[in-house]
Amino acid sequence: MGRPPYDEAYLEDGEPRAHYAELLAGLRDPARLAAGVKAELRARGVSFGSASDGLFALDPVPRLLTGDEWSELQAGVVQRLRTLDAFVADVYGDGRALDAGVVPRAAVERSPHYEPAMRGAPVRRWVSFAGVDVIRCPDGRFRVIEDQVRMPSGMAYAVAAREALRAVLGVEAPDDDLTLAYGELARALRDAAPPGVHEPRVVLLCEGPSAAAWWEHELLSRELSAPAVTFRDLELRDGGVMACVDGQALGVDVIYQRTDEDRFSGTPLELLLEPCRNGRLSVVNAPGAGVADDKLVHAHFDDLVRFFLDEEPLLPSVPSRPAAELDDLSGWVVKPRGEMGGVDVVLWDHADEDTRRRTLDAIAEDPDAFIAQEQVTLSVAPTVCDGRLVKRHVDFRPYGVLSDDGVRLLPGGVSRVALIEGSMVVNSSQGGGAKDTWVVA
Repeated sequence: MGRPPYDEAYLEDGEPRAHYAELLAGLRDPARLAAGVKAELRARGVSFGSASDGLFALDPVPRLLTGDEWSELQAGVVQRLRTLDAFVADVYGDGRALDAGVVPRAAVERSPHYEPAMRGAPVRRWVSFAGVDVIRCPDGRFRVIEDQVRMPSGMAYAVAAREALRAVLGVEAPDDDLTLAYGELARALRDAAPPGVHEPRVVLLCEGPSAAAWWEHELLSRELSAPAVTFRDLELRDGGVMACVDGQALGVDVIYQRTDEDRFSGTPLELLLEPCRNGRLSVVNAPGAGVADDKLVHAHFDDLVRFFLDEEPLLPSVPSRPAAELDDLSGWVVKPRGEMGGVDVVLWDHADEDTRRRTLDAIAEDPDAFIAQEQVTLSVAPTVCDGRLVKRHVDFRPYGVLSDDGVRLLPGGVSRVALIEGSMVVNSSQGGGAKDTWVVA
């Protein structure tokens, strides 16, 4: 039997960890707190389309990190984001890491997110905004389970979570003003503009009010002064892109891509490739940047840190490898290499025979399409479910922006929580929820 999960809030003898003691002492009526948080979110209009009640699923008990833990995470995430940007630039530039065999060339060129048309494109910054999905293992150490480059979402929900809990909890929250993150993201979008463009016009591209995260898109549009547009509003003209904003056709320099499409070729996003390739448009993150969060590339990421930065990885990756190489998948999690949001993820030891058979058939049909990642038991944190305080598995997604000033991180961020007992699938699209994450002394 493996080690039990790391408990974020309690020591092995059942006593609260020192940095959790005050918070836990104040949790006398979890049901009332949960109702208060829901009322606060409803009053603020914080919605998420895939939630059963239309509300953002925020747990009223924040996750707490000590200052030392945050310093460790911060240094590791900064290192990781620098490597992500360097790797994508290299893939579409000199290809040194591929020539050196740090990542097999075939692993990149067969990625569903590889865009050969972007080779040599004059891109100022390939990765401007990213999230890193971090777990805490049973030994208490942090590891990275996935990188989020194609469309890291949820930053506005992190800000809303902090504001809602401050209004409801009787415990003093951190002083960090998370709304400052909007200014950092706006700076990163401006700094990603095509060469020679000093006052770029930025728009946010999404599906409009039908999108599950429309609340976030609308808020970001206001905070970033980036009008929200849809595909219907875009037009190619003279090698560039025009957007219809309030009935007026305007030239666009930067598109903040927030649609449900995570690929460019073969999707409506394909129309953006030519203006990006000829230096007339920047997309954040750049077309083809998805090779960096391809789950097969993830298996080689620690070596990429060593190659590009000549440093040891501060946040090691959870080991993974092509699923087709394994004769026995016990103890592994099978994932499609190019999908997001927990889609078709199979925890082998927990799967029924029918699911296992279908997964093996899919691997046999397309061996390159699936990876296997070592199954690691996520840590647990106190969570309110059905009015009771229970333990549920969590991960953590810090957000970082890359601009001309370097890498900046949102202080804290979102810890995602699996609301179903025993589940380790924390994705909001799969029924998971969120926790505000506080950095405490």
